[in-house]
Amino acid sequence: MNEADKAKDKRRALIVVNVQNDFCPGGALAVPHGDEVIGPLNGLIEEFLSLDEPVFKSRDWYPPKTKQVEDNGEITPTHCIQKTHGAEFHPELLDDPRITIISKGADDENNCSAFDGTDLPALLDEQGVKEIWVGGLATDYCVKNTVLDALRKGFTVKAIGNAMRAIDTQPGDGDRALEEMRQKGAEII
Repeated sequence: MNEADKAKDKRRALIVVNVQNDFCPGGALAVPHGDEVIGPLNGLIEEFLSLDEPVFKSRDWYPPKTKQVEDNGEITPTHCIQKTHGAEFHPELLDDPRITIISKGADDENNCSAFDGTDLPALLDEQGVKEIWVGGLATDYCVKNTVLDALRKGFTVKAIGNAMRAIDTQPGDGDRALEEMRQKGAEII
């Protein structure tokens, strides 16, 4: 096996989950200290792009009229409505034309994982990705679900501990999410 084949066997992708204005301080569904993930994620975005490794940014992208129902049946505050300030990525989060945007919830489904109802699996397969790094918002919801779906799909997964923050609706939800990800096979780095 030559070096190019070895590199392809280890091809990584970075998935930045929902670092949108509505999930950052001052947003409609703000994650406490959510903006603190931006620095570590920007460093990783630069690293991955410099190595010509794929970077994906997922976003909630709800239509103007949406049911926005959580799994437990409770209605969430209106957030991340298409083409609004709240749905935009945080302005300090790096942007680059090589980054692929993954929109979820556009069909009014409550898609928590970046894999739900998107073409992300096909895009990762096309690029020969074997290992996924995940960070963003929120640890106990969309990050956790993205990590668990990636593991179910057979990817090696690294969850970036300093690049995610939890909502902690119940105290300790973030810690429990990290433990569940670890138990299912993700490495917390």
